[in-house]
Amino acid sequence: MFNLARYFSILSLILIGLAAGLLGLLYREVSVHQMTSLAEDRNVALAQVLKNVLGAPLNGLMAASVGQDASMLQESDESQAMQRGVKALMGGTAVVKIKIYNRLGVTIFSTDPSQVGESSLANPGFKAALGGQVVSDLTRRDTLDTFEGVRSGIDLLATYIPIAGDAKAIEGVLELYQDVSPFMASLQRMLWIVTTVVAAVFALLYLMQLLVVRRAQGILHDQAERIEAARSTLEIQVDARTTELRRSNRQLEDEVAERRQAESKLNYLAYHDPLTGLANRRYFLERLEASLSDAVAKEGRVAVLFIDLDQFKQVNDSLGHGVGDELLVSVSAALCEHVRLIDMIARLGGDEFICVMEAVRSEDEVAMLAQEVIAAFDAPFRIGGHDLFLTASVGISIFPNDGTSVGELLRNADTAMYRAKALGRGHYHFYTPEMTRDAQERIQIEMLLRRALDSSELSVHLQPQVEARSGRLVGAEALVRWESPELGNVPPARFIPLAEDSGIIIALGTWALRETCRQVMRWQASGFELPQVSVNLSVKQLERPEFVGTLLEILDETGIEPGRLKLEITESVVMAVDDAFSLLDRLRRIGISLALDDFGTGYSSLSYLKMLPVQQLKIDRSFVVGIGTNPEDEAIIRSVMALAQSLDFEVVAEGVETAEQAAFLSESGCHQLQGFLHGSAVAPAEFRARWASLPR
Repeated sequence: MFNLARYFSILSLILIGLAAGLLGLLYREVSVHQMTSLAEDRNVALAQVLKNVLGAPLNGLMAASVGQDASMLQESDESQAMQRGVKALMGGTAVVKIKIYNRLGVTIFSTDPSQVGESSLANPGFKAALGGQVVSDLTRRDTLDTFEGVRSGIDLLATYIPIAGDAKAIEGVLELYQDVSPFMASLQRMLWIVTTVVAAVFALLYLMQLLVVRRAQGILHDQAERIEAARSTLEIQVDARTTELRRSNRQLEDEVAERRQAESKLNYLAYHDPLTGLANRRYFLERLEASLSDAVAKEGRVAVLFIDLDQFKQVNDSLGHGVGDELLVSVSAALCEHVRLIDMIARLGGDEFICVMEAVRSEDEVAMLAQEVIAAFDAPFRIGGHDLFLTASVGISIFPNDGTSVGELLRNADTAMYRAKALGRGHYHFYTPEMTRDAQERIQIEMLLRRALDSSELSVHLQPQVEARSGRLVGAEALVRWESPELGNVPPARFIPLAEDSGIIIALGTWALRETCRQVMRWQASGFELPQVSVNLSVKQLERPEFVGTLLEILDETGIEPGRLKLEITESVVMAVDDAFSLLDRLRRIGISLALDDFGTGYSSLSYLKMLPVQQLKIDRSFVVGIGTNPEDEAIIRSVMALAQSLDFEVVAEGVETAEQAAFLSESGCHQLQGFLHGSAVAPAEFRARWASLPR
């Protein structure tokens, strides 16, 4: 039998519960919205009061925040003044905490000093405020550090408020935390009261309707079964359809939100560097192309500045890629903060940055911009407890004089940057056509030199080293010579520096070492024995971890005794190679002789000289040439002789060209002489022809 009263009771109770719940939720949402709006307006008003009262220390703090670490910000006069002013101004109000961020998202002030220096660059509220919007967020905290100490179980309304400067530009973001716990507690109590009243009213209506239904049930008794079946079927269908629609709507909304988020992220990543947030290569190229088109239409000029960090590789290698990435972020911030005239700045990759200056009026204006770029690196970068000092080299090309296309301008700015590096760290240079010719020549020489290593164009010449007193041959220095079919006789001063820069010096040095040892052993097999041969080493050879292994292979392959091989290194090489002392000690224990070349022209530090396992000092020819004409050079030579005697070093003098020089050196105690007086560097056949017949 259809029991109308029972089903009415169940349905009515469900509807009453749903209605009471929905009304309660609606009342809560409306109340929370009103409270949030009022509290947000109050936060904005308090922020304005804060800026009006504490404008001077606030502006000073914003200006002083650039390039300072957390401790410096906390201890600054502006921060201390802000702490005192904020506590005095906000004491007794609902505001319990205040934070201030600069444009880079760094917390430069907080009533909780431990938070100074933290980054909120990815915070959605910070991003929205940086765009000019006022954003609020209602949260509940279990604990919170406030003006009056740690508080527990507190409801907060955090409001992000943009800080505008004199030019109406957003310079930072102010975040105010307002305690809304009393209102939330009151709201909760009122919600229970409203819900109870609504439920009571609905219950009364339910009882009245129940009486009517019970009376009507008698009238509808004969239709109970049919109505029961129809209502049951209808309820099942309605519930199923409602559930299906809700599920479909949720899925559709989730898909739309995910798609929009993915599209936004992809669009950002397509045009920005994910590490620094600067424009990436793609965005830069598109922007430069548009700038050039605009310059053509207006007959204007555009400057491209190619920026390369001079010491970034050393930082990356020594401190790790994590510190390197943080350093790149700091460099990006410094460039954006210090360089005011840049129309656009981008990161091309690695430690290379590039910027565009539109509407160029004069080269002086571009030079001023380059100086500002270099000045951005005057202060050290504080990364991971390290004060890192960097410099930058800047190359400049200007449209249309230095190129009419994006590719030409980039290539020429890059070329000018390398010329700036050649001048030393922290320089800039404008592009000139001669640079392209020099670069093309370097490329040609490098290509031909690589080919020469695989052909017979290179040869080893030897210059004799004789005993100072007797003139007896005691050794020779091996020097590489290059006879190119295209370039003719290429001087070492022209191709050795290029080989150093390009890395070819490693293969070239290995070839010269192997060929020299082979020549000495060929002579020995034919009856001519050279007591000792010297070979120069590059810093890049010593930096290779496999150098000692390669040297041992050459000794084993050629059969030369280690004591007959002398390796010459310069003072600058010793200072450039990590753990040079242990490396040289390994060579000495093998039996290799070591000589310090160009002594007196480099560091000449006695603190490391006494520790070096070398046997010879080579006096540079720049001192020898002054014998007889420059008393200062003679005094230096005598001092070197005295030093060598006290440290038990042999001394070899280079560049000896006259008998007067030889006599002075011999009288001063020099052991060996090398120079044109006893012979220039010649091919092995000529060397043997001259010295094989002389007594040794």
